[in-house]
Amino acid sequence: MALGYHIIAEFYGVPSHLIEKADTVKRILDRAIAKSKLKRISSHFYQFKPFGVTCVYLLRESHISIHTWPEYSYVALDLFTCGSKDKLEVCFKALITSFSPKKVIKKLIKRGENYESLSRKYTAST
Repeated sequence: MALGYHIIAEFYGVPSHLIEKADTVKRILDRAIAKSKLKRISSHFYQFKPFGVTCVYLLRESHISIHTWPEYSYVALDLFTCGSKDKLEVCFKALITSFSPKKVIKKLIKRGENYESLSRKYTAST
Protein backbone atom coordinates (compact mmCIF):
# COMPACT_ATOMS: atom_id res chain seq x y z
CA MET A 1 0.00 0.00 0.00
CA ALA A 2 1.21 3.51 -0.80
CA LEU A 3 0.55 6.85 0.86
CA GLY A 4 0.15 8.50 -2.51
CA TYR A 5 0.47 8.16 -6.26
CA HIS A 6 2.48 10.47 -8.49
CA ILE A 7 2.23 10.63 -12.28
CA ILE A 8 5.00 12.39 -14.14
CA ALA A 9 4.16 12.61 -17.82
CA GLU A 10 5.14 14.14 -21.12
CA PHE A 11 2.73 14.83 -23.97
CA TYR A 12 4.21 15.18 -27.46
CA GLY A 13 2.38 16.34 -30.57
CA VAL A 14 -0.26 18.39 -28.73
CA PRO A 15 -2.11 20.83 -31.01
CA SER A 16 -0.45 24.17 -30.25
CA HIS A 17 -3.73 26.12 -30.01
CA LEU A 18 -4.68 24.03 -26.95
CA ILE A 19 -1.57 24.98 -24.97
CA GLU A 20 -0.77 28.55 -26.03
CA LYS A 21 -3.01 30.48 -23.64
CA ALA A 22 -3.74 30.19 -19.94
CA ASP A 23 -7.52 30.42 -20.34
CA THR A 24 -7.61 27.37 -22.64
CA VAL A 25 -5.32 25.33 -20.39
CA LYS A 26 -7.41 26.37 -17.35
CA ARG A 27 -10.65 25.20 -19.00
CA ILE A 28 -9.10 21.81 -19.81
CA LEU A 29 -7.65 21.33 -16.32
CA ASP A 30 -10.84 22.46 -14.57
CA ARG A 31 -12.87 19.90 -16.57
CA ALA A 32 -10.41 17.08 -15.80
CA ILE A 33 -10.39 17.92 -12.08
CA ALA A 34 -14.20 18.08 -11.97
CA LYS A 35 -14.53 14.80 -13.87
CA SER A 36 -12.16 13.04 -11.46
CA LYS A 37 -13.88 14.52 -8.39
CA LEU A 38 -10.59 15.89 -7.05
CA LYS A 39 -11.02 18.99 -4.87
CA ARG A 40 -9.36 22.22 -6.03
CA ILE A 41 -8.21 24.58 -3.29
CA SER A 42 -6.52 27.16 -5.53
CA SER A 43 -4.65 27.61 -8.78
CA HIS A 44 -2.08 29.98 -10.19
CA PHE A 45 -1.24 30.60 -13.85
CA TYR A 46 1.58 32.37 -15.60
CA GLN A 47 1.12 33.38 -19.24
CA PHE A 48 4.38 33.56 -21.19
CA LYS A 49 4.69 36.04 -24.07
CA PRO A 50 3.89 35.46 -26.83
CA PHE A 51 2.60 32.02 -25.76
CA GLY A 52 3.09 29.17 -23.30
CA VAL A 53 1.71 28.50 -19.85
CA THR A 54 2.90 27.38 -16.45
CA CYS A 55 0.32 26.57 -13.81
CA VAL A 56 -0.06 24.91 -10.45
CA TYR A 57 -3.22 23.59 -8.84
CA LEU A 58 -3.27 23.02 -5.11
CA LEU A 59 -5.66 20.16 -4.43
CA ARG A 60 -7.04 18.93 -1.15
CA GLU A 61 -5.43 15.64 -2.15
CA SER A 62 -2.10 17.23 -3.30
CA HIS A 63 -1.24 19.05 -6.56
CA ILE A 64 -1.11 19.27 -10.35
CA SER A 65 1.43 21.27 -12.31
CA ILE A 66 1.72 21.78 -16.04
CA HIS A 67 4.23 23.53 -18.28
CA THR A 68 3.58 24.05 -21.99
CA TRP A 69 5.81 24.71 -24.98
CA PRO A 70 3.40 25.36 -27.87
CA GLU A 71 6.28 25.96 -30.29
CA TYR A 72 7.26 22.30 -29.73
CA SER A 73 3.70 20.95 -29.21
CA TYR A 74 4.92 19.71 -25.83
CA VAL A 75 3.44 19.49 -22.32
CA ALA A 76 5.22 18.49 -19.10
CA LEU A 77 2.72 17.31 -16.51
CA ASP A 78 2.93 16.40 -12.84
CA LEU A 79 -0.05 14.95 -10.92
CA PHE A 80 0.19 13.84 -7.30
CA THR A 81 -2.49 12.62 -4.95
CA CYS A 82 -2.40 11.20 -1.47
CA GLY A 83 -5.96 10.13 -2.14
CA SER A 84 -7.48 7.74 -4.62
CA LYS A 85 -5.34 6.31 -7.40
CA ASP A 86 -8.58 5.88 -9.38
CA LYS A 87 -9.31 9.63 -9.26
CA LEU A 88 -5.75 10.33 -10.39
CA GLU A 89 -6.12 8.00 -13.37
CA VAL A 90 -9.50 9.53 -14.32
CA CYS A 91 -7.90 12.99 -14.29
CA PHE A 92 -4.92 11.81 -16.34
CA LYS A 93 -7.11 10.11 -18.95
CA ALA A 94 -9.30 13.23 -19.21
CA LEU A 95 -6.17 15.32 -19.86
CA ILE A 96 -5.06 12.91 -22.59
CA THR A 97 -8.50 13.14 -24.21
CA SER A 98 -8.55 16.95 -24.06
CA PHE A 99 -4.95 17.66 -25.10
CA SER A 100 -4.94 14.94 -27.81
CA PRO A 101 -1.21 14.19 -27.72
CA LYS A 102 0.27 11.99 -30.44
CA LYS A 103 2.65 10.42 -27.91
CA VAL A 104 2.45 10.03 -24.12
CA ILE A 105 5.25 9.07 -21.77
CA LYS A 106 4.00 8.27 -18.26
CA LYS A 107 5.78 7.30 -15.08
CA LEU A 108 3.79 6.26 -12.01
CA ILE A 109 5.54 6.52 -8.66
CA LYS A 110 4.08 5.01 -5.51
CA ARG A 111 4.89 7.51 -2.76
CA GLY A 112 5.50 6.23 0.77
CA GLU A 113 5.17 2.63 -0.32
CA ASN A 114 7.19 1.41 2.66
CA TYR A 115 5.64 3.68 5.27
CA GLU A 116 4.26 0.83 7.37
CA SER A 117 7.63 -0.78 8.05
CA LEU A 118 9.32 2.58 8.51
CA SER A 119 6.70 3.94 10.91
CA ARG A 120 6.93 0.78 13.05
CA LYS A 121 10.70 1.13 13.18
CA TYR A 122 10.45 4.83 14.08
CA THR A 123 7.82 4.16 16.78
CA ALA A 124 9.85 1.30 18.26
CA SER A 125 13.01 3.42 18.54
CA THR A 126 11.38 6.43 20.26
